Amino acid sequence: MIERGNFGSKLAIVLATAGSAVGLGNVWRFPFMTGQNGGAAFILVYFACVLLLGIPGMVSEFIVGRYAQANAARSYGSMGHRGWRWIGYLGILTSTIILGFYAVVAGWCMQYLFASLGGRLNGDASYVIDYFTTFSSDPVKPCLWAVGFVLITHAVVAQGIEKGIERASKLLMPLLLLLLVILVVASCMLPGASKGIDFLLRPDFSKVSGSVFLEALGQAFFSLSLGTACLCTYASYFKRDTNLLRSATQIALLDSAIAILAGLMIFPAAFSVGVQPDSGPSLIFITLPNVFQQAFISMPAVGYFISILFYALLVFAALTSTISMHEIGTAFFQEELHWPRQRATWILTVVCAAIAVFCSLSVGANTEIQVLGMSLMDFCDYLTAQYMLPTGAFLTSIMLGWFVDRKLVQEEFAAGGSSRESFFHAWLFSVRFIVPLCLILIFLHQFGVI
Repeated sequence: MIERGNFGSKLAIVLATAGSAVGLGNVWRFPFMTGQNGGAAFILVYFACVLLLGIPGMVSEFIVGRYAQANAARSYGSMGHRGWRWIGYLGILTSTIILGFYAVVAGWCMQYLFASLGGRLNGDASYVIDYFTTFSSDPVKPCLWAVGFVLITHAVVAQGIEKGIERASKLLMPLLLLLLVILVVASCMLPGASKGIDFLLRPDFSKVSGSVFLEALGQAFFSLSLGTACLCTYASYFKRDTNLLRSATQIALLDSAIAILAGLMIFPAAFSVGVQPDSGPSLIFITLPNVFQQAFISMPAVGYFISILFYALLVFAALTSTISMHEIGTAFFQEELHWPRQRATWILTVVCAAIAVFCSLSVGANTEIQVLGMSLMDFCDYLTAQYMLPTGAFLTSIMLGWFVDRKLVQEEFAAGGSSRESFFHAWLFSVRFIVPLCLILIFLHQFGVI
């Protein structure tokens, strides 16, 4: 019989599960989308989408995981018909693929942290562009950093729930918040920073449209890790007295707060030096190194320190996400194959490291590694984001809303204090109708149908 751990406290539940949601997308995607889609108006729309899709979706996966107290595949099979196990299998496969290519970008962050410590990111704009191009196209260094990041993740997960994941979350999440607050303060004190704050937080309701609503829906979906089986797996380590609705709300608020703080870190500094920040890896590895250097040009020591803090922040944010993704497959191998945790962890580490190496080469030294005309890394991103994640989340809502015994679902929802019947009925209505509709809209929007 495999011994399963549990999170030792409610704080650990919130920090660990929020850590799974907080990632690099909070830094490079949410602030940009907010600035371009109405500022504070977009934030209000985003919060509405979190209420409509995010929190109900999180509670759904929590119910499945806590009920079965098992890995994702077994949890879905226990809650519903045995055939529903395939939702768990899909989530395990999805998270494994994501961890593989996510480790590549996380490895880039580690390289930039190392370079910042050595003061090697100083130079004009063309130097920074050349630095990234030279590094990312190297056949060895990016692969080593990516594999190294997977091994760091392995070291945490191999220690188990309380000694590994919980301890890491209690250390990394407060550190992440502390670094973020320091960087926000430094950025907002720069000359002309008020323009960036105004750009991010000034509500412009004229920009709010159906397209903006769909963008906010998609951001809420991806930001909260719906469809990866992460929430289901973490919930399997929840104690029975965990209030699922309250926990989901706290996690969603913490994730959103970090994303907003990221915007307050980026936009004031960018506007201070007259740079319009973009979204994606170019923001992190090309635009911001120039911004930090120019913003603190009269105080090079401060600029050096800020650069180090920023890339340390990115590494911590990436690590909290990769830990959760690794645990999904580790729990599956440990429980289904009855392997010791160390062996189960190593299996997933080797698989993810291999994916990371090939993904890294496909966008650097060997661009011939392609699938359907895309680099392997872009294909993995496309496959998981466009198909696998929405499918897993959609099937979860259909299973719980329509096929699992309602009394069983209500008992699991109410365990831990979510006992007000009105809350359950509101959640059930959302899971049956609103969540599937939102996911269909996201799916159609991603393919340009609407």
